[in-house]
Amino acid sequence: MKLRNILLWFLTLLIFIILFLGSRYYNIYFKPVVPEGLEDYFVEIPTGSTPEEVENLLVNQGVVTDLAGFRAAADQMKYYRDPMRAGRYEVKANWNHIELIRHLRGGKQSPVMVVLTNERLLENVAAKVGRFIEPDSATLLQAFLDMDRIGPMGYTPETLMSLFIPNSYEFFWNTSPEKFLERMVAEHDRFWSKDMRKEKAAQWGLTPTEVYTLASIVEKETNQNVEKRRIAGVYLNRLRIGMRLQADPTCVFATRDFETTRVLNYHKEFDSPYNTYIYAGLPPGPIAMASIASIDAVLNAEKHDYIFFCAVGDNSGLHQFAETLAGHNQNVNRYKANLRKYR
Repeated sequence: MKLRNILLWFLTLLIFIILFLGSRYYNIYFKPVVPEGLEDYFVEIPTGSTPEEVENLLVNQGVVTDLAGFRAAADQMKYYRDPMRAGRYEVKANWNHIELIRHLRGGKQSPVMVVLTNERLLENVAAKVGRFIEPDSATLLQAFLDMDRIGPMGYTPETLMSLFIPNSYEFFWNTSPEKFLERMVAEHDRFWSKDMRKEKAAQWGLTPTEVYTLASIVEKETNQNVEKRRIAGVYLNRLRIGMRLQADPTCVFATRDFETTRVLNYHKEFDSPYNTYIYAGLPPGPIAMASIASIDAVLNAEKHDYIFFCAVGDNSGLHQFAETLAGHNQNVNRYKANLRKYR
């Protein structure tokens, strides 16, 4: 009887141990652990993170609620390394530790969409891109201005804006400034290899960078795509005959007076290589990011004899064109009359 009791006690203890270990094994590996209702299910693991930093990040974000269980599973699955795998990962509610760790360890990132549209300065590009990828705006701007980096690519800080073709681009969150610039070079080259763009630029006697620079002026002259080719033709005519471009947007850029609504003598007399009232030819580089519509407007500019244009002044956003100064002066008088009429 005594031996039977001992065996029964031993069997009970064994069953308890098995149930305990089984429960613990289930909790560590198979129990859903990622909570529902998290504010953010995207985990961003910075480059160079240590295992402890990743643990703290996951706990603070609420993705990991059982740190001991996570550590046990991570050790068993050989997740830890130094540094940890960086990136942006989307996790799912009710994942268990195996699913969570397998996803973080596998490196399948969720890309971010970087949208480049109408940035005016390199600082604006850096700020826009820095909102979406790991490097901040200061780090990106430093890369943009580093001649050791952009010089071999064929750019200067003045011309680098022409590298950026407005579009939406998918990037991994932990893209470095170097990789970002490499991607932009590839996209730039792909853009200029299409639709005979390089050949069209050569027909005008311009490089792609010069086309982009002129397109940036057209971009700031009008929002109306319908007349961009005609305005581009005016500026190309001025370049052809050696006339100064006298483009108001270049004066605004030179003075950085971007809030002005009128170009005054102050702007036109401001001494800067970007002031096309003072200096002949194209400015040293783009005065803004040029849209694809403006770039193609320069490449496919209208062939005409106009060398003057001014706004209509009727709130249409359109312009009047003239071949002679006398005709231009008449257009200016109509513009002034329209200003009074539509004020």
